Amino acid sequence: MTSHFSHAHPASAPSLAEQLQHAAQCLRGVQAGRSLTELVAAVPTTLRPGVQAIAFHALRQAGLSAALVRLLAARAPSPAVRTLMQVALSLMPAVCVAEADPHYDAHTLVNQAVQAAKADRDTQAQAGFVNACLRRFLREAEALLSEARRDPVALWNHPAWWIRRVQQDHPQAWQAILRANNQPGGMALRVNRRHGSRDAYLQRLVEAGMPARPVGDDGLVLAHAVPVDRLPGFAAGDVSVQDLAAQLAAPLLLAGRSGTQPLRVLDACAAPGGKTAHLLEYADAGMDVLALDKDAQRCTRINDNLQRLRLSARVQHADAARAAEWWDGQAFDAILLDAPCTASGIVRRHPDVRWLRRDNDVPQLSQQQRVLLDTLWPLLKPGGRLLYATCSVFRAEGSDQVKAFLERHSDARAGAAPGHLLPGLAGLGGQFNDNDPGEHDGFFYACLDKSTP
Repeated sequence: MTSHFSHAHPASAPSLAEQLQHAAQCLRGVQAGRSLTELVAAVPTTLRPGVQAIAFHALRQAGLSAALVRLLAARAPSPAVRTLMQVALSLMPAVCVAEADPHYDAHTLVNQAVQAAKADRDTQAQAGFVNACLRRFLREAEALLSEARRDPVALWNHPAWWIRRVQQDHPQAWQAILRANNQPGGMALRVNRRHGSRDAYLQRLVEAGMPARPVGDDGLVLAHAVPVDRLPGFAAGDVSVQDLAAQLAAPLLLAGRSGTQPLRVLDACAAPGGKTAHLLEYADAGMDVLALDKDAQRCTRINDNLQRLRLSARVQHADAARAAEWWDGQAFDAILLDAPCTASGIVRRHPDVRWLRRDNDVPQLSQQQRVLLDTLWPLLKPGGRLLYATCSVFRAEGSDQVKAFLERHSDARAGAAPGHLLPGLAGLGGQFNDNDPGEHDGFFYACLDKSTP
């Protein structure tokens, strides 16, 4: 999603106070367990870009801002007051020190936060309290920030259990991972090779005033994010938005599998269809792709994406873990299992995920992944490949899961794959060229090859 911080406010533009009020409501919704995507969709259209950008930033600083509220308020304020203060504090110049951070005048922020408090019946009685706390922060910012950051949750802006798990799983890289999670993700594109070459599309971007650099076979990274409708040929299916790490699925699954006969391929958890589409774009020969998803609305998104890209696959509303209900008995040459997971690798783009997940989600989701792996393995032909993928940095959803699978299945062997890809660290497992800036999401890939009798 594109960042959009507004600093000038023409008469027709929404005020900062309005944006703060709605961003605080979004933060409160996330703290109550609701998805930020759902919450932002309910914001009035004219307010949505600014509110989304502020809410994203506030969630990236939510650990620190919560600690500051505790220091500033002798008694815990109501959720409505607390989240308004959190949003305002997250935008303060003393907090926003990185180049990519928003920049607002501190006194303007205090004034607009107080106006936001007065405009909401849930906070209007506490407008004076909000004013006093924020003005105290202006006077004592250095000391308050120093005290707040003694708490690891405030220092790293992740839940304590998440920090511990990343430390345990990646003892040499945990700090780089957490730092990367607190930065917005860049905008990566995948050029549809069936419509033209990556280099030709790069030239179209340059001519449109959108500088970008090539990464890998089909990837481009824009210097600055833009709305998708500004991308040349987007509506015609010439390009898609897809993270660099996600672009590895098709080449990993199809490596060495070109031939004269069409491949029979299963994309087991396919929505929203980006990897399904890339498989169809990538294949040299014909391909019979069955794309499953157990959410009917998300199946519609798969069809919409394929239609835009002028591609065709069989899309079916079904639960991959209940094969008896959808499998026709014909084995697959290749299976892509992009399994449900904690999404711990994509928090740059979805900063609410870290605050929505709980520690016990990890074993529960790991069990789902195990069931899917064991259900789909018998559906693969001897000599075929199952590509197991998760957008997670947790080993329980990656290397530990694969190790246990290989111990259970004597006819499986691990092929060449990058394993854990960690955000903020360059080098996508040697799959991309040296121009990889380390701007990819966190991901895990394992190639599981089935031995022939």
